[in-house]
Amino acid sequence: MTTVDIPAGWPATEDAARAVQDELRVRVVLDEPGPPPGTGYVTGVDVAYDDERDVVAAAAVVLDAASLEVVAEATAVGRISFPYVPGLLAFREIPTVLAALDALPRPPGLVVCDGYGLAHPRRFGLASHLGVLTGLPTIGVAKNPFTFTYDDPDAPRGSASPLLAGDDEVGRALRTRAGVKPVFVSVGHRVTLDDACAHTLALTPEFRLPETTRRADALCRRALQEATTRH
Repeated sequence: MTTVDIPAGWPATEDAARAVQDELRVRVVLDEPGPPPGTGYVTGVDVAYDDERDVVAAAAVVLDAASLEVVAEATAVGRISFPYVPGLLAFREIPTVLAALDALPRPPGLVVCDGYGLAHPRRFGLASHLGVLTGLPTIGVAKNPFTFTYDDPDAPRGSASPLLAGDDEVGRALRTRAGVKPVFVSVGHRVTLDDACAHTLALTPEFRLPETTRRADALCRRALQEATTRH
């Protein structure tokens, strides 16, 4: 487990964080297909918080994209680096997520975030932010549609409908299990939306949420428990 300090110069105010989003958003790459679904490695990242103790734990879990077997994992723990502000959650998470990714013994391949990419009020959620900072292909797979609208997809697995900001498609509501509430997929960086959905379906053979998210969620919760027990 890696211990993380808040980086020097990290934004401390909402205005400063939004200025960073504005600066980095123009670097998002939307015209690359990304790795073919079901090939190479795919990595899930997730975080868990203990606000009372000012502790955040991040996990990165690498899966073989074909077998979905875990091939590597790493965790990092640090102080919460930004207050809770909707639309700016990446600033609470990125220092520890980057540390967990850096601690992996192999390249992560595609990174799947439990959250948003372009499906974000400022079109720059965690998946986009993380992708720009690392150069890695990233997607966001979220549990809810944030502030956006969608028509319910058809019932069969694989059905999808546009996730809309006005008339703009910022992601898709994707049915990963027949008759079960969809997940909300958006591009982060260096992946197309079609491929982001294909990756998500490849990662959900049994459950609504991707295996990457399920494994990273369990690991970061364990890391947080260990860190707060020590304190």
